[in-house]
Amino acid sequence: MICSSQLSQPMNGLKDIVETRNFKAWLLDQYGVLHDGKKPYPGAISTLKNLATAGAKIVIISNSSRRASTTMEKLKGLGFDPSYFTGAITSGELTHQSLQRRDDPWFAALGRSCIHMTWNDRGAISLEGLDLNVVENVEEADFVLAHGTEALGLPSGSVSPRTLDELEKILEKSAARGLPMIVANPDYVTVEANVFHIMPGTLASKYEELGGEVKWMGKPHKMIYESAIAIAGVNPPESIAVGDSLHHDIKGANVSGIESIFITGGIHGNELGLTSFDETASLDSVKTLTAKHNAFPTYVLSAFKW
Repeated sequence: MICSSQLSQPMNGLKDIVETRNFKAWLLDQYGVLHDGKKPYPGAISTLKNLATAGAKIVIISNSSRRASTTMEKLKGLGFDPSYFTGAITSGELTHQSLQRRDDPWFAALGRSCIHMTWNDRGAISLEGLDLNVVENVEEADFVLAHGTEALGLPSGSVSPRTLDELEKILEKSAARGLPMIVANPDYVTVEANVFHIMPGTLASKYEELGGEVKWMGKPHKMIYESAIAIAGVNPPESIAVGDSLHHDIKGANVSGIESIFITGGIHGNELGLTSFDETASLDSVKTLTAKHNAFPTYVLSAFKW
C-alpha cells in the first residue's frame, strides 16, 4: 500500500513527470480529468496525444455504471482519439461481468430476481444477457442492483421515475429483508458541466447505515485497479493513476500500491477554494484535504495538462 503524507510540490504538467519517471501505464479517470461530461477540458485532447506519443499505455478507469464500450464511444464523441487508449474498465463493466460469469462465490450465491435502481434522464442501463428477473416488489427480490438514482426498472424493461426519498424507502424495506445490494457506481456525486448529480454510492452508503450488505464495484476498491493493470499488461509499480476524487481515485491507488496524481480542479475544486479552470490550489489546502480523506497522492496538478 502506498500511503504517504509527504506530498510533492505541485507540478507544472504531465511532461515534468514523464521526463523524470518511467511509468509504462497511465490509469486515467474521465469525469473531472479529461472532460466535464459535456465537453473536453482545455488542452486535454492534446495532452492525451502527447502522453500516447511518449509511449504510455493509457487505460480509462471509471466509476461509470455503463459498459466499457459505451465509455469509449462517449470519449470518441467528445473528440478523444480511441487509438490513444489501450482499453477501459468501468465499475459497470465489472458488475456486468461478475453477474454474467458468477465465478465468484458471492455472485454465485445470488438469486436471479432483483430490484433495479437505474437512470431515467441519463438513460437506463440495459441488463441484456444477464438472465435477471426484474421485480417491483421487494418481497419477490433476491438482491438490489443499483446502476442509477433516478428510476426503478420495471419487468417490462421500461423504467418508472423515482425520487431519492422513494428509492430510500425501497432500500429500507430491502434492508429489513436482509437483501444484499450491488452498487455498480460507487461515486457519491459527480460533476457534469459544473452541476452536481447524486450517484449510486450515496444510496449504497445509506443502505449500509440501514444495516444492509453492499458489494461495492469500482474505485476505491482494488479489483478495478487490478483489472486496469491487467489490460495494460504491466506490473503495479510501473503504473500511475490520475484522478480528481481523493476518496475514490487517490484512495484506490493507495490501496492498490500504485502512485497517483491528484487533479485539484475537479470534484474538490470548491473545497479548495478554486474559482476558475487551471487555478492552482495552495499546498497547505491540499495537505489539509488529503489528511481529511486519508488519501495521499504522489503528485498534484491543477488540471490534466502537458
